Amino acid sequence: MSDQTTLPEVDLTTTLCGIELPNPVMPASGTFGFGYDMARWYELDCLGALCIKGATKEARYGNPQPRIAECEGGLLNAIGLQNPGVEAIISEELPRLRNFYKGPVIANISGFSTEEYVYVAEKFDEDPNTALLELNISCPNVHGGGMAFGTDATCAAGVVSAVKKAVKKPVLVKLSPNVSDIVAIALACESAGADGLVLINTLLGMRIDPRRGKPIVSTGASGFSGPAIKPVALRMVYEVCSKVHIPVVGVGGIADPDDVLEFLAAGAVAVQVGSQNLVDPFACKNIIETLPLLLQAYGLGSVKSAIGRAQDA
Repeated sequence: MSDQTTLPEVDLTTTLCGIELPNPVMPASGTFGFGYDMARWYELDCLGALCIKGATKEARYGNPQPRIAECEGGLLNAIGLQNPGVEAIISEELPRLRNFYKGPVIANISGFSTEEYVYVAEKFDEDPNTALLELNISCPNVHGGGMAFGTDATCAAGVVSAVKKAVKKPVLVKLSPNVSDIVAIALACESAGADGLVLINTLLGMRIDPRRGKPIVSTGASGFSGPAIKPVALRMVYEVCSKVHIPVVGVGGIADPDDVLEFLAAGAVAVQVGSQNLVDPFACKNIIETLPLLLQAYGLGSVKSAIGRAQDA
């Protein structure tokens, strides 16, 4: 007879905008490419969902080099939405991804006008390889787009409303932390018809080369991400979840299953792993594999039972 005690099976499933995910862990847009390159490391079907690199109407080269800098507690980036354009993503990148991944794909969408957001969203709405749409109204690295919509409640509501009128698939809205009242922006997006929210995107930061006295990243200010932003992200997720009635996906500094459980306790129904993918290509896989053990250790039989515990305190 074995001395080992059989632990009860843990239910990792969660629901996002009516779509059941096998677990709550997915890579954040921009940290996993279009997915298929990561298939060399592990089977991608272990992921709860897969959020692809951001798309714009036209192909973009992105910002000039250098556009990444390491710093204490994280990294700075100013990639500038480099991508081949929505048409190429739909015709080439997503079919290639489907050779390695069969789960839900989230298309991340950026634009420089409401009309561009609508155009790209309509293209993905027609694409059978896409399950959900994520409107990036929070990119701090592109002048005149992204964050210009996400820092004003009226502008945010306007682009969300326009996209919702044009598509049938669920629409998530990725929010910027670079605002004075993220709850007001979240409520405006909910009122405009958003099906869910993703928060947060990167904070604004900077590094300066002390020898030259010049910014290291070409854009000067750039997006700051990594473990150091987790307390900010967690606070914002908690505040937003206490006010809205739509699902929230938490992102910001997540590196291990304990981080995941913190965001779930704050009210998020799922999480995105960002910068940690660049540090450790196995990050998402390792978190997913160890999450059941942690849930068991904390006396939780499912992911759903872990959601919102801090809200109930």
